[in-house]
Amino acid sequence: MLYTLTGQVQIGKSRWLERLVRDLQEKGTECYGVISAGIWVRSTSGKANGLGFEKLGIESILLPSWQRFEFAQRQDLAKAGGSYNENSQAGKIGLGWHISDDAIARVNEHFAWISKARAARELEGLLVVDELGRLELERGGGLIEAMKLLEQGSDPCFENAIVVARDIFAHEVAQRYGDAWGGAQMMSPTHGK
Repeated sequence: MLYTLTGQVQIGKSRWLERLVRDLQEKGTECYGVISAGIWVRSTSGKANGLGFEKLGIESILLPSWQRFEFAQRQDLAKAGGSYNENSQAGKIGLGWHISDDAIARVNEHFAWISKARAARELEGLLVVDELGRLELERGGGLIEAMKLLEQGSDPCFENAIVVARDIFAHEVAQRYGDAWGGAQMMSPTHGK
């Protein structure tokens, strides 16, 4: 089954997913893929949310090792710090987040490793993809190795997958990959595990 974790921006999809993965691992189910967690700081600026936190960037958490690295930075901060690249995949389409092509390549390498291990039947568990968005679904770029894995569908190594997609992309994810996984089900962080 393909589970699409969806909802609007900044409602806690990745935090909820991180808790779910930890719970599953504690119960003996290994998870493979990536979680894209927000990098938040306390703030009184106009960019702070209602709880007084401001999102500065996004870190990738590679599963199952839980290795973390910065994946994206808010575009205004990247421009101010001199790291913004208008010729990057994210820069070319004007995303609000600056994602370096090197960071995308690093996540794609991880998904390529998962694909190779899956083909060799060296792993078994839940496939986790956080998240598919404009780069992937509109441009055919971004996390292309994750999309290739999703296209392969369910098998004894990965009977289920969970994909994070904002509400505007959730139905497309389900339509594009659901049949290969024996169906698709939408879920949100406000609905139980």
